Amino acid sequence: MVKVAVVYWSGTGNTEAMAASVAEGAKEKGAEVSLMTCSEFDVAMMDSYDAVAFGCPSMGSEQLEESEFEPMFESCKSKLKDKRIALFGSYGWGSGEWMQNWEETCRSAGAILVCDSVICNEAPDEEGTNNCKELGKALA
Repeated sequence: MVKVAVVYWSGTGNTEAMAASVAEGAKEKGAEVSLMTCSEFDVAMMDSYDAVAFGCPSMGSEQLEESEFEPMFESCKSKLKDKRIALFGSYGWGSGEWMQNWEETCRSAGAILVCDSVICNEAPDEEGTNNCKELGKALA
C-alpha cells in the first residue's frame, strides 16, 4: 500500500479544504494517507512516505507562507530528489507566479511532480475540489 502525506498550511481554511480533498482522492485509490499541518511535519518524516502533497496559499507578493510553511519546506528540500510529490494552494490575487516558482524549486531539487499543480482562487469550487481529488489519486 502506498503511503501518502498531505502537508499544508492554511490561514483562511481554503487550502485546508483543498488538502482534505487531496487526501480523499488518495484514499479513494487505496493509499494510506496522513493529513497534517506543516507544524506537524518535518524532514525526518520524508522517508516514511512514498509520496507527499504540499499545500500552501500565495502570500504577500506571491510567495509561500514565511513563518511556518517555508521553513518546513526548506528543511525538506534535501529529501525531494526522486520523491513523488504534488503541489496545491489557494490565492486571492495575482497570476499564480508563486506556484510556478515553487514547481521550479522542486524540479531543481530533483522532485518528481506527478501531475499539474492545483491552484484555486479563494475557496475551491466544484472543479477545484475535483482537481484536488485527482491530484491525490495521482500520488496514490
